[in-house]
Amino acid sequence: MTSLTILGLDPGLATLGFGYIQASKNKESIVTGSKKLTNYQNSKELILLDFGVIETPAKQSVAKRLATIYEDLQNIISELKPDLVAIEKLFFYRMGNTITIAQARGVVLLVLGQNNLSYVEFSPPQIKQTLTGYGKADKQEVQAAITQELNLSEIPQPDDAADALAVAVTAWYQR
Repeated sequence: MTSLTILGLDPGLATLGFGYIQASKNKESIVTGSKKLTNYQNSKELILLDFGVIETPAKQSVAKRLATIYEDLQNIISELKPDLVAIEKLFFYRMGNTITIAQARGVVLLVLGQNNLSYVEFSPPQIKQTLTGYGKADKQEVQAAITQELNLSEIPQPDDAADALAVAVTAWYQR
């Protein structure tokens, strides 16, 4: 069985979501007549290992909030030791949010670089297309897909954590 741990990140200054999964693909040997064939089954197993958020208080300075993200993400990576990290790409919604998200992403990339972790990035439409088959799916459709893919009884909360799980699952399917 081939296995990989993936940490998905949904960057933000107020709330940075993270989702940690283990993805496996079963290998099966088939005996047909005198031949033994080894192939990979279509069944992919996704296991939810952890999820949550890093929150920073709005009343703190941006510098202090970025420092909190840096410290907390270092701790998460040190504890989880992911094989791969997947990050949601910056998507331009409103200019005010874009700048703070870019600052948080910069801290995320710094932490990944310091820990020699490879990463992949996906835009929101790529994530939606991968999980629902439609690049303009709404948040509820993506959350339903994550719940189904991870075989959960309810949608992970808060939304930022569910979004991070969507990024992690996308990384597995886009490998």
